[in-house]
Amino acid sequence: MLIKGYDYGPLLAGEPLMARPGFWSNYLMSMCGDGTGAEPPTPEWFGDDGADSDAMSEVLFDPEHWPVFRVLAEDGSGVVVVHRNLPGEYGIDYLLTHPGRSCAQQTASWEGSLSGSGLTWLELIRIADSPADEGVEDPAARLLLVLPLLDDLDVPESAPARLGAALVETGAPQHSARNTAERLLAHLTAKSLHDPTWASPLSGSQGPPRG
Repeated sequence: MLIKGYDYGPLLAGEPLMARPGFWSNYLMSMCGDGTGAEPPTPEWFGDDGADSDAMSEVLFDPEHWPVFRVLAEDGSGVVVVHRNLPGEYGIDYLLTHPGRSCAQQTASWEGSLSGSGLTWLELIRIADSPADEGVEDPAARLLLVLPLLDDLDVPESAPARLGAALVETGAPQHSARNTAERLLAHLTAKSLHDPTWASPLSGSQGPPRG
C-alpha cells in the first residue's frame, strides 16, 4: 500500500483486522485511564479477553507490517490512521486527505497522548457519518477510529450515548458501554489541542501544516 505524502514503513491495509477479537481493546484501552485510581480498564470492557488482546497486539505492533485504516468519504476526503511500528518509536499517525490536495497531510500523532491538531466532536461525527465506498464503511467503527483525534472541551451531552452505542455495535458489553464511553471522553477531553484555524477534513479548505 502507498500513501502519497507518507513515505515511511511497510504499509498494508488494516481493515480486515478490525473484525478480529482483541482489536478494539488494543486501540482504545489506553485511552480509558482517568488518573484517579479508579478501576483500571481491561480488554473485557471492549468485549475481548486477555488472550485475544495479546494475540492482536503482536499483529498490530509488528515492525514488519504497519496497518492502515482508511476513514474516507466518497470523494476521498477524511482521515487515514497508520500504526507507525518503528522499534522504540511506536505511535499512531493521523493523516488528513482531501481530493483537492496532492498528498495526505499528517495532522496528529498518538503516543500515550495526542500531539498535533485534533478535531471537535461535531467534526468527528461528520466524518463518521459520511457515506463511504472504500476503507471502513461502518459509522460506529469509523467513529471509534477517529476518536483519538477528539480535541474538544465542550462535547455535547449526547456524546456518551453516541459513543456507547458505537462501542456496543463493535462488540462491547451493553451493560458497561456507557461507563467505558464516559471514561474515554473524560481522558480525551482533559486537554484541548484543537487548532480553530484548521478546517474540517471534509470542508474543502486546507489548514496550516503540522509543525
